[in-house]
Amino acid sequence: MLNDIYNKRIIALAGNIPRLGRLPAPDATATAHSKLCGSTVKIDLTMDGPVVTDFGHDVKACALGQASSAIMASHVVGSTAEELRALRETVRKMLKENGAPPDGKWADIALLEPVRDYKARHASTLLTFDAVVDAIGQIEAKAASNAPA
Repeated sequence: MLNDIYNKRIIALAGNIPRLGRLPAPDATATAHSKLCGSTVKIDLTMDGPVVTDFGHDVKACALGQASSAIMASHVVGSTAEELRALRETVRKMLKENGAPPDGKWADIALLEPVRDYKARHASTLLTFDAVVDAIGQIEAKAASNAPA
């Protein structure tokens, strides 16, 4: 039942999203959009080597997209590119393959576990993770093209 996924904790996260707004000089910007529901998340990212140093986002999404964005914004600074790629894969598997939710600082993502039963909600839940990984790829590609041969 949809009430399982739109519980009080999800609504609380959606109503209190940290780091809203755009960064003045990001290293990369990425947008993820769900054609199915119309949700869009645009993120700005700065990194120092493999570590995220700043994050901002504009979230135009349902409560699930807002909640996942809130969790991302709460923990992304200080995370590494490798960690964030693994996180996106863990969340994807949690939703689509009955995988376990992440633990540690990302344990709140377990709140999104009931979404696995609602395939139409997977895309909006994954938006922030996809956008972050896209931005990391942009930053790494820029660094590689600027590296001496």
